[in-house]
Amino acid sequence: MPVTKRYENITITDFAAEGKCIYKSDEGVVFIQGNVAPGDVVDLEITNKRKKFREAIVTRVHSLSPLRNTPYCQHFEVCGGCRWQHIDYAEQLKFKQRQVLDHFERIGKLRNVEYQEIVAAQTQLYYRNKLEFTFSDYRWLTNEEVQRADQYSRNALGYHVPKRFDRIFQVEKCHLQPDPSNAIRNALHAYAESKGYVYYDIKRNVGMMRNVVIRTSNTGDVLVIVQFAEPQLEIIEDVLRFLKNEFSEITSLYYIVNQKGNDSYQDQEAIHFYGERYIKERMEDLTFMIGPKSFYQTNSEQAYQLYSLTRSFAELTGSERVYDLYTGTGTIANFVARQARSVVGVEYVEEAVADARLNSAQNGITNTRFFAGDMKRILNSEFLVQHGKPDVIITDPPRAGMDPAVIQTIQAALPQRIVYVSCNTATQARDLELLSVRYQVVKTRPVDMFPHTHHVENVTQLVLRR
Repeated sequence: MPVTKRYENITITDFAAEGKCIYKSDEGVVFIQGNVAPGDVVDLEITNKRKKFREAIVTRVHSLSPLRNTPYCQHFEVCGGCRWQHIDYAEQLKFKQRQVLDHFERIGKLRNVEYQEIVAAQTQLYYRNKLEFTFSDYRWLTNEEVQRADQYSRNALGYHVPKRFDRIFQVEKCHLQPDPSNAIRNALHAYAESKGYVYYDIKRNVGMMRNVVIRTSNTGDVLVIVQFAEPQLEIIEDVLRFLKNEFSEITSLYYIVNQKGNDSYQDQEAIHFYGERYIKERMEDLTFMIGPKSFYQTNSEQAYQLYSLTRSFAELTGSERVYDLYTGTGTIANFVARQARSVVGVEYVEEAVADARLNSAQNGITNTRFFAGDMKRILNSEFLVQHGKPDVIITDPPRAGMDPAVIQTIQAALPQRIVYVSCNTATQARDLELLSVRYQVVKTRPVDMFPHTHHVENVTQLVLRR
């Protein structure tokens, strides 16, 4: 029987990627997942041995780091959300700043970059404008609850347990979204249970109550989408009438009947039941219309900081033709349009492009044009000839970064400046290395969109080499 390797009385060294921590042993780096912090003194047990690193769990805690805070959420031990709430916020920011530097220098091999101070979140709780909760007929029980399992209903409305697609724990209070989010979720759960409506079983794809999405806005609007697994209209209408009558705060109410094996709903019809078809977000003097399937940054307050920084890095004078790649619902395109001669937005999702055009019309913006299509196919030399070469390109790709074909087209277009907005600095650094053949990476600044997590947005300016 193999002997399990252990490390005793060691000090956790630092943070690592994806919210983990590390211990630098004489045998290499050890990655530790869970409720640990740099400065903790612990015993470790190796659970996985790889060629270049080890993975471990904590088996004993000797002393706690001075970097720690007391977690504020009752669900901290089981939830995979705000995993850094036990870390002092100033320390979180320091790591996110270091992560950008590390990725740029190690992955992008970039030098002589101006690293500007991270934009901290002034609001660190109740900052999200969208949350999604899942119904389950087989609730996850904590170790303490297992001892009294007969006292608990096995129905749950909450979040997935990390790495368990089939297990949901009951959320009593979430500190991510402002009122009336918690009240709506808890009332819906109590009502569905009182009526005996069957909660969803994802393994067998059976049940009625499946999912609820709650969107709030900085104008006070509230949009709710209830997802059902069966087209039982009597139950659907009863649930929606309950929400309409119980919560006057709800301004838009939708439902979806999803009979697929997963909860994704972008390919499903969202059926309007009550109220306005859109909720509204305000940013400066702009109003953005947000529908049930619209994308909008989930932290409205920090989104304004992100877009303001993006506009600043673009250095627009009013004479530039701007391309906004991966434009989504056109938030950045419309935000910068009044400082540009014209803006061309390109996005894969046709519904998002329709929202972008609506947002331009809503705000009286007439110098934007939006196009839908696969970025690497639509953005080609013919497109540049037809719509004119850009003076400035703003690009905000998904976590995977930009396709090499897109980078090649950007380099052929030769804009004077590129502003690269990223939610994944590792892939951003990879792309910047490719772009650095023709462009100087001048400056970069992170924006903390998601306090108490390891995620960070980053805005980088590139200037054409002379």
